[in-house]
Amino acid sequence: MKLISWNIDSLNAALTSTSARALLSQDVLRTIAKYQADIIAIQETKLPAEGPSEKHLELLKDYLPGYKMEWLSSVPPAKKGYAGTMILYKEGMSAKASQPKLQAPDTMDDEGRLLTLEFDNFYFVNVYTPNSGDGLRRLAERQKWDQLYADYLSKLDKSKAVIACGDFNVAHKEIDLANPASNHFSAGFTDEEREGFTKLLSRGFVDTFRLINGDVKDTYSWWGQRIKTSKINNSGWRIDYFLVSERIKEQVKKSEMIDSGPRQDHTPIYLEIDL
Repeated sequence: MKLISWNIDSLNAALTSTSARALLSQDVLRTIAKYQADIIAIQETKLPAEGPSEKHLELLKDYLPGYKMEWLSSVPPAKKGYAGTMILYKEGMSAKASQPKLQAPDTMDDEGRLLTLEFDNFYFVNVYTPNSGDGLRRLAERQKWDQLYADYLSKLDKSKAVIACGDFNVAHKEIDLANPASNHFSAGFTDEEREGFTKLLSRGFVDTFRLINGDVKDTYSWWGQRIKTSKINNSGWRIDYFLVSERIKEQVKKSEMIDSGPRQDHTPIYLEIDL
């Protein structure tokens, strides 16, 4: 089984814009299509509350034909066109979709951050974890989210194996970012966020990238857009993950990044697992 996860940073822009950045995003969609993945998880769709338009669906089908789709957008009282998740899965596969509410603080449950598909022998969970924000203004709420999300995955895991993926907005260890020394008080690398991720793994889950690749260095999934040379210099962070239940870790065959060329921001990640 082939699985892909990508924070697209606006599906609408990627599909409908003609900007230089949109053209790079479209190149990434073409690259993804070549993998013929069974399931594709997308984060930060930034779609309206009512979801993708007919135009969005037509364009997406042009890039990624042969998929069924589930989506979840930000709804009031959360901000419009904010966050959002989507899962595409091959026609012929059968799944039951759910949109879990964690009873998370602030408007986090209304931001379209968590989407789950239940298959016969596993759960597939797509998450866009809240960012702690400038000045760590949302760190306390983020810590609560991490706890509730870990509880949710643990509950699913009691029923059947879990594959969880997405933008977790945390670099777990110093090896997971290029400049750890200067980022200990930055969103995504605080002690609190890293501890939250450690606690999640301790509930019976495995970081598949480290499982397969060990302590390989200089391999990241995100490069900041504000610094034009961040990707050229490989000044990145690894904040996108595929996690699996401990009991199916031996079935993981590959866990790696997909080359997104010169496009900065997130690159897609890829998991191959024998289920």
